[in-house]
Amino acid sequence: MATLMAVMVFGGAAAMALYALAATVLPQASRIAAVLRGQPGGARFEPLSTLVRAERRIAVRRWAAGSTMAPLTLRSREAA
Repeated sequence: MATLMAVMVFGGAAAMALYALAATVLPQASRIAAVLRGQPGGARFEPLSTLVRAERRIAVRRWAAGSTMAPLTLRSREAA
């Protein structure tokens, strides 16, 4: 009985692992095969790299705006 239970548990775990592997690899199988043959992989969709570049542009603009706006805020504080 314990052997049957062990086979069912580990067999189910192995089946789930194979399913997860197949579900993640099979949709990209043609790209993987092309890369292994030495062909270019094709266009890559990288939303994170685009987001990082946009965040850097925003940070630079804020930094640049902050350095020019600092004297104005000091002048307004002195007037008050």
